[in-house]
Amino acid sequence: MSDVFSHPWLGGLFGDEEIAALWAPEAQLAHMLAFEAAWSRALGVAGIVDRERAEAVARAIERFEPDIAELRRGTWQDGVPVPALVAQLKAALGSEGVHAGATSQDLIDTALAVTLMHTFEVLRGRLEALAAALDKLDAGQGSFTLMGRTRMQAATPMTVGDRIAAWAGPLPDHIARIDALTPRIARLQLGGASGNRAGWGDHPDRLIRAMEAAFSLPAGDKAWHAMRDGVGEAASVLSLITGTLGKIGQDVALMAQQGLDEVRLAGGGGSSAMPHKQNPILAELLVTLARFNAVQVGGMHQALVHEQERSGAAWALEWMILPQMALATGRALSAGVELIGSVERIGAP
Repeated sequence: MSDVFSHPWLGGLFGDEEIAALWAPEAQLAHMLAFEAAWSRALGVAGIVDRERAEAVARAIERFEPDIAELRRGTWQDGVPVPALVAQLKAALGSEGVHAGATSQDLIDTALAVTLMHTFEVLRGRLEALAAALDKLDAGQGSFTLMGRTRMQAATPMTVGDRIAAWAGPLPDHIARIDALTPRIARLQLGGASGNRAGWGDHPDRLIRAMEAAFSLPAGDKAWHAMRDGVGEAASVLSLITGTLGKIGQDVALMAQQGLDEVRLAGGGGSSAMPHKQNPILAELLVTLARFNAVQVGGMHQALVHEQERSGAAWALEWMILPQMALATGRALSAGVELIGSVERIGAP
């Protein structure tokens, strides 16, 4: 059984094609090849390799189509696909100007940084769309009345707008978190073998500047091989976003209970045994995804613990968890927008 995000039928509920495309192996490989091409050009700029040779190698790398089966075998042997990828490049293009002074983590983490940057761009747009949907609902039905409930017991009457305010309130903060986080994660990984940028010739700054220009991203003053706080923070923000959406989903599911009927939704799910039911599927999905990410974020915080200058175990744990957290968050936001848009009536006029 594959994961629920790409499963043949479960993917209809959990899948998010736009986010999945950002994390797809084809996209990751394209980022790694882009790194290798840019690195070859940078070696020429720094005078480590003849510039014409470096440019020829870079252009060949951009056209190169790796043998994926070899990458799979190489990953089984080396724990990462990069040694097998570099071996293929050198076999086809020669050793000069290929990968010299770089290390596997430089490629993979740069690909991660680019992917996270694009992911959070998409999520930011979806947060804005959800905020707009809630504003529209508030403008149309915010003056309607609801029974306020504390600890799931009737408290005092309130307006629909009061409840929507609790749903919408965290969204600007999530956008602000993304804006603050982006500079900390959208960074090239440039460290070399031990992360100290040693062995890069007499002018390592030229290498760094050339790479920054190629990717339009900063490299920072040091490598982050074993400093994973930015990646852990990204996971935390993903979980906070889905947590907010889970609260919306939980409220809507409770409001939709027969007997309360505080909300009427267009669509909804049917039952194979009880045709009178209209299940609040999207609301339930938001709760599920929030709980999923809440569980996963602990694993990402475990992955902060890197021994010495690089960890194989902690690093690989990120690969297992972070893409699924991104998919869960993307799907939660699209489902949240759809759910709010499906509200036909909420509260009592």
